[in-house]
Amino acid sequence: MMKLHWLNKRPKDLTGISWGIPWERGTLKREDIICLGSSSGKKSSLQTWPMAFWPDGSVKWTGHAAVLQGDEDSYEVSISEHIKSDSILQVKEINHTIVIDTGKLIFSLNKQGNKIINFVKRGTKTVAFDGKLNAIRETRSKESGITVIREEPLEGMINKVEIEQNGPLRAVIKVEGTHQAESGTGTLLPFELRLYFYANTESVRTVHTLFYDGDPEKDFIKGVGLELSVPLTGEAWNRNVRFSGDEEIYSEAAQLLLTRRHRNVDGLFQKQIAGEIVTLTEEKHSQLLEHAKQNAIWNDFKLQQDSADHYRITKRTQESSAWVESTHGTRAKGLLYIGGEDHGISVGIKNFWQKFPSALEVSDLNKYEAKLKAWFWSPDSGAMDLRHYNNETHVVSAYEGFDEMRSTPFGIANTSEVYLQFYTDRPSNEELINKIEEWQAPLLLVCEPEYYHQTKASGVWSLVDRTTPMKAKLEEQIDKAFHFYKKEIEQRRWYGYWNYGDVMHTYDPVRHQWMYDIGGFAWQNTELVPNIWLWYSFLRSGREDVFIMAEAMTRHTSEVDCYHFGEYAGLGSRHNVVHWGCGCKEARISMAGLHKYYYFLTTDERVRDLLTEVKDADQALANLDPMREFYTTEQFPTHARVGPDWAAFCSNWLSEWERTENQTYKEKIMTGINTLKKLPFRLLSGPTFGYDPKTSTLLHMGDGNEGGYHMVIAFGGPQAWMELAQVLEDAEWEDMLAEFGEFYVLSNEEKLARSNGILHNKLFSLPMLASGMVAYAAARNKDKNLAEKAWNLLLDEEISQMVLPIKEEEVQSWRKLTEVPSITTNTTSQWCLNTIVSLELIGEYLPNQEFKKVLVQQ
Repeated sequence: MMKLHWLNKRPKDLTGISWGIPWERGTLKREDIICLGSSSGKKSSLQTWPMAFWPDGSVKWTGHAAVLQGDEDSYEVSISEHIKSDSILQVKEINHTIVIDTGKLIFSLNKQGNKIINFVKRGTKTVAFDGKLNAIRETRSKESGITVIREEPLEGMINKVEIEQNGPLRAVIKVEGTHQAESGTGTLLPFELRLYFYANTESVRTVHTLFYDGDPEKDFIKGVGLELSVPLTGEAWNRNVRFSGDEEIYSEAAQLLLTRRHRNVDGLFQKQIAGEIVTLTEEKHSQLLEHAKQNAIWNDFKLQQDSADHYRITKRTQESSAWVESTHGTRAKGLLYIGGEDHGISVGIKNFWQKFPSALEVSDLNKYEAKLKAWFWSPDSGAMDLRHYNNETHVVSAYEGFDEMRSTPFGIANTSEVYLQFYTDRPSNEELINKIEEWQAPLLLVCEPEYYHQTKASGVWSLVDRTTPMKAKLEEQIDKAFHFYKKEIEQRRWYGYWNYGDVMHTYDPVRHQWMYDIGGFAWQNTELVPNIWLWYSFLRSGREDVFIMAEAMTRHTSEVDCYHFGEYAGLGSRHNVVHWGCGCKEARISMAGLHKYYYFLTTDERVRDLLTEVKDADQALANLDPMREFYTTEQFPTHARVGPDWAAFCSNWLSEWERTENQTYKEKIMTGINTLKKLPFRLLSGPTFGYDPKTSTLLHMGDGNEGGYHMVIAFGGPQAWMELAQVLEDAEWEDMLAEFGEFYVLSNEEKLARSNGILHNKLFSLPMLASGMVAYAAARNKDKNLAEKAWNLLLDEEISQMVLPIKEEEVQSWRKLTEVPSITTNTTSQWCLNTIVSLELIGEYLPNQEFKKVLVQQ
């Protein structure tokens, strides 16, 4: 029996949710049936599918879907007899459409054309139709010395529709297409749109991915969004529009019942603004009607979130008239409701203000076909400018990897989530607030940290442990590091469509500002794997705020920082002022191990696609040698460092093997491991090898060569390799990992002696990065002295470069700020990650005495 609980927010009404569960090796067979019960003994229908497998064929991760009320605190999962589902969810392909019947609503999706949603019906009544994707391209040209700007609308055209999942409780439909100019001048901006349907529900969740395939010098995108037509009935004063503001609901009607002589007759105006249906009769309200019918009819409304700190609501009567400002606010929650006398619909965009400039809009509110629009990028904002920040590189002064100018957004992507809810009766403001809070929160069932830890299905990490004074102090510093970045995201406003989810690399205490404008010191772009630090932090704590930050980082770094097609497909961009700006395009940025936790915990199909996308990322090295600065490809097809390149490939191959059981990818891993086993220095060989992408073969070209051993273990290699050790159960591979960790902290004389004078200290810099590997060696060899060396790497400030305790200072600059002057994300993420790993492996050897300059009294 295994327990589940809500991460935090629970649904107020019947809602479909999905989540993942890990299993210990050998526990769950493929044919086993999983049962979902509640703490009160109530059984619930459950849809289950395998997501990953152990090498022995047992199931490693399962995905689940259920439709739950949210009235239970906890649930219990057990392997049990088959329970018949009471679902009536049906999915059928009919000619050129796919029809989904949830039992409450019928959705018809087109398989071709520009209208993705053909119609939505409740019984025989159409409640929405003509759902489509729109974009706007802005082109700029010089004419007679004047810059001429032209706007061109683009329509999303369907290329392919696929039923990805068709279960008793949950169905997933994937739509692929591209935007096309009305003039027929070509296509731009490929897209993917997934629609999620659950049995007995009146809502649909959509996950939208926009790909950029334009020329950033010419194609400036001014709007990207989803549109849906909604038939409305009733008098103008009963056509209601509501927006979720900072805290409550802002409500108006197409035509107000407020006039100069009739302010609030019988409380009718108050009811109207509250969103209630108002019944007026000639006998009782003739004078009010005479005046109210002469009021202006407001057809168009929109809410624009133009920054992380400001939105405005405006309205107008018609296209030929001016927009009138209704109100301003700070952070809108991202919901729009429109309704007539017989039904209504609400739309919500997740991370609405965090991913500005976004907008929600309704046009033609008083006509039969009102149009609802959810803009991921508002057309009222400036156009996306995806050009590089300069026309040259700054390698020497600003840590930009190569002189080559490879700054291009061609092939990057961005994923957003939109929700639709259909109503028969007008919802109260409270209902709308509850709904948008659910949409903005991670609505998720999770296991206890102890259970995640017990399964050994997600690598090597420790549970939170404060049982000794030193452990308590380390936990305190890990918490402080997280809280600092959580606050820093807010203080520095690291928000926006292309930025939200990333953090900065290095701090400048002179300007009291991060080095946002200094080449390779600006955006982090997964450098030294803060993603893994955050996911381990979530798994060990179960905290919602950690999950939210890790989720945002996963969405951003897996999409914006990586290439999904084009010359650099399968690779990502190293850290830079512009996310895609660095000349280094490498597999370490896109590796599966950075992102797969989110897939396994949530079952998100988009991230699953990204894991599949990088399974053959090593093929990209044939066109772009990561060591081209040092070696030519005359002798070998290309080159790969044992880390971070081959380590990233191992992560990718493990992901593909465990998810699909495709033995080809296990063989790729073993090809490299077996090569290393035969070399005199095993994992310490190289660290740069020749590499043949056709055979996945590491080609030995000597030892102690270019690359640096700190590069081997700084980018998630140890985490990938330790997880591999758990999966493979290969004693020699485990010995190789231990050997690497032990060697890193040998004296220079010992290194030279063991390597016949080839390997020396200068090749092994930044030893704190190796502390997790040293801890692995100490644990495997049960070596107390080695464990003390590992802890010394983390606790001696002169070695770790991590100033402890983390202490924020208040400064007065252009505004009052708090800062940690010495902070770098590289050091912080690696210190936290290695400390979490070391607490698991060698926590018993953690000394009670203080180390020098470490954890002094605060």
